[in-house]
Amino acid sequence: MNAPHPFIRPAKGPNLKAILGPTNTGKTHYAIERMLAHRSGMIGLPLRLLAREIYQTLCHRAGSEAVALVTGEERIVPDKARYWVATVEAMPTELSVECVVVDEIQTATHLDRGHVFTDRILHSRGTQETLLLGAGTMAPIISALLPDVDIIMRPRFSNLDYVGSKKITRQPRRSAIVAFSANEVYAIAELIRRQRGGAAVVMGALSPRTRNAQVDLYENGDVDFLVATDAIGMGLNLDIHHVAFAADMKFDGKQLRHLTPAELAQIAGRAGRHKRDGTFGITAGIEPFSDEVIEQLETHQFAPVKVLQWRSRDFDLRSLEALRRSLEVPAQHKLLTNIPTAKDQMALEFLQRHPEIGEVKGVEQTSLAWECAQIPDYRSISPAQHGEIIATIFQNLGTRGYIFEDWMDEQVSFCDNSVGDIDTLSNRIKQIRTWTFVANRKNWLKDPTYWREKTSEIENNLSDALHERLTQRFVDRRTSVLLRHLRDKSMTTPEISQSGDVSLEGHKIGSIEGFRFNLTPGEGGDAKNLRTAAGVAIAPEIKKRAEKVADAPNDEFVLATDGLIRWRGEIIADLAQGDDLFRPRAVILADESLNGAELEAVQERVTLWLKHHVNTLLEPLLQMREPTELDGTARGVAYQIAEKLGVLPRQDVAQEVKGLDQDVRGVMRKMGVKFGAYHIYVPLSLKPAPRELALILWALQHGGVRQPGVSELPQVILSGRTSIDVEPSFAKELYEIAGFKVVGQRAVRVDILERLADLIRPLISFDPARNQETEAPEGAAPGNGFRVTVEMTSLLGCAGEEFSSVLKSLGYRVNRTKIEAKAEEATADSAETAAAEPQAETTAPAEENAAPEQAAEATEANAAEVASAEAEEQFDEIWYPGGRNNNRKPNHAKQGAKRPAKGQKRGKPNQGKGPNRHANQNQRPEKKQKPIDPDSPFAALMALKKQ
Repeated sequence: MNAPHPFIRPAKGPNLKAILGPTNTGKTHYAIERMLAHRSGMIGLPLRLLAREIYQTLCHRAGSEAVALVTGEERIVPDKARYWVATVEAMPTELSVECVVVDEIQTATHLDRGHVFTDRILHSRGTQETLLLGAGTMAPIISALLPDVDIIMRPRFSNLDYVGSKKITRQPRRSAIVAFSANEVYAIAELIRRQRGGAAVVMGALSPRTRNAQVDLYENGDVDFLVATDAIGMGLNLDIHHVAFAADMKFDGKQLRHLTPAELAQIAGRAGRHKRDGTFGITAGIEPFSDEVIEQLETHQFAPVKVLQWRSRDFDLRSLEALRRSLEVPAQHKLLTNIPTAKDQMALEFLQRHPEIGEVKGVEQTSLAWECAQIPDYRSISPAQHGEIIATIFQNLGTRGYIFEDWMDEQVSFCDNSVGDIDTLSNRIKQIRTWTFVANRKNWLKDPTYWREKTSEIENNLSDALHERLTQRFVDRRTSVLLRHLRDKSMTTPEISQSGDVSLEGHKIGSIEGFRFNLTPGEGGDAKNLRTAAGVAIAPEIKKRAEKVADAPNDEFVLATDGLIRWRGEIIADLAQGDDLFRPRAVILADESLNGAELEAVQERVTLWLKHHVNTLLEPLLQMREPTELDGTARGVAYQIAEKLGVLPRQDVAQEVKGLDQDVRGVMRKMGVKFGAYHIYVPLSLKPAPRELALILWALQHGGVRQPGVSELPQVILSGRTSIDVEPSFAKELYEIAGFKVVGQRAVRVDILERLADLIRPLISFDPARNQETEAPEGAAPGNGFRVTVEMTSLLGCAGEEFSSVLKSLGYRVNRTKIEAKAEEATADSAETAAAEPQAETTAPAEENAAPEQAAEATEANAAEVASAEAEEQFDEIWYPGGRNNNRKPNHAKQGAKRPAKGQKRGKPNQGKGPNRHANQNQRPEKKQKPIDPDSPFAALMALKKQ
């Protein structure tokens, strides 16, 4: 068991003061003023971040040549340094200075670092003045440990009030939202970016360079929110109005626990600056603070600290074992307690267990081992991994007196990579901090200056890259710039490009289209404020555009199929249903910045153009609404043509049309009307531009222009197609307005439908008895029927079942007769006849292309195959007008037709089988049979049959 170690009495020093109180009491400011009042001084701070901030303040006040910075990873020591800024662990206690300051002395309760603060409280003294700064909870224990101390309690400059709970996205501007893990910090920052434009991130693990860059985002107003860990509780003086706790539990390295009221106060106290009051609260999702805790935070009254962490500073350096025992000497004071096994002691014990190091003895080697053991584990890796690094460094130093350059270069080069995400860069910064610490040890490297510069450069590069990644991920630059512009009227006005893009300080914030400003996607919860800020800036541009539109010529306006009017390609108005089919209304699409006389001028100009546009494209139809040349029934028919936008189904006005004499019809034809079998229409209005407008006008009266078909059908019209497939989602009326008639499976252009009727009409009216000297036209069939011709299918652009569906829809009926083919009749002539009938399904003979020598060797078996192939089923289709008896005799038989010519047979036409079974033998002279080619397969077939 270790022998009791006598309590080391605190050092004596003149003018020992403890400046205690809550946050925002000006303690640090007071200490700097007192230090600068002396010719030399030293201040120990809890964080490297804070040390860098105070260093920069002192450089500004006393000059950089007079100020030194000493931390684990940085060492800036001018030759004539008089003021020293250091982390508490790195304080050069061997120096004699007039004023010594130790900040945040309540950290003496920290389980891992507390013993260092306790040592400085007890033993660090200035020759003329010593200041201990910290929380009021330290007053009783400091008085007990340091009887000659002068305790000065400083009140808070401003009030701190609890305001309850709010969602993260509802937190007020200039808020710090506090969480206690990197993942929580990142998640909150991402949420704020989406909803409020972005947030700066501050964590203890950040390098000073990254942390300062992030803080600048907040302090400059680029973002209104700060998401941080409890690192902001240590002396960071920021312009924070409100602190919101997103959690009240943290992992302290040992366990997950609730923060004490004093710890909560240290963080909440960052709200409010100097005389401005601050507030604190919680976010939704955590338990509300108790009334007792709230009162403690608001009144800054907390239970006093009862004990400080302590470890002996009297090291026994004779051996590693002796050193370990000296570290474990128990404290001999009731206000001091031994710390748990610290990380440096764990590293020392690892060296003890190392087979090549454990037996090290002597003051020099033991001191070196202890110095190596104090290399911080910035990466928080396992003790064994960290121990291996320390062991390697110790062995390098012990054998050669310095660390091997190649090994050092290998470790450092691994970190020299600025590519990666936030976590990757953060880990590399932690790693390079280890080697920055090593590079700043005295006499550990051959060329320490080179390695300090190299590791510092790598850390700076990584820090800049990390800041960039944090900003990219958690800050919406566009939104933050616009919000700042909204608050700061002195900022430069947005720039507007010729294409209408609006940018502010190089960030695109939106675009102007017509008379409206559109924010780029991602405006989040501040969309209203952003639009307000941008609206003020772009109002003059909107008015300039209004003036240009009011004076614009007609050719600068376009009405598209979506019902939107565009000026120079930009949407300025939408169409709405008017009181009259041909008089739609133009609704100007504009922000509130366009109003008054400018809006009226635009409305008047666009309305005038729209009227001109309709009058120009649909002039023939407008004339038919009030035709001066017509009266009575004709006037009514003309009006209906106009109301149907130029395409009127004939059946709708069949009786009226019958009553029109040829003179009246002639007048209407001069007006552009065509009387068809199925429609009465105006051919000039069937052109693409009038049809597109007609579709829009009809759609405005029947469900709106956004319905299916209004935008699609104009493209079909432009393509020139004569018929198209029917799309079920389109209203049938739309096809008619577009100039098409839905018949069967197809929609056929009305003028094409009339041309089809013109092709069919002479075929079904052909009378062979009256035209004995005239050959029947192609497609004519007995009994006022007709066969489908290639000209018909080519006209419609469809065939087969689709064409059949068109004819059926038009009222025609089909008579379909099977053709019984005979092998011996399968001649070239029959093939020719079949080819002339496109509606018949024909199949080429299987052996038609066979070589003659192959046919000559055919057997009876393959001859049967040939015959079977030639006898495939074929059908003859004859179409008749609806309601007719397809099998009755021709009309002329009932009317006393002329007697057949001499040599012709009496009675019915040939009723035999084959493709010519319905041919009119009276009109077609019998064709001579062509002799069979002796080399053809048919000759071989005939020879076999004769055997």
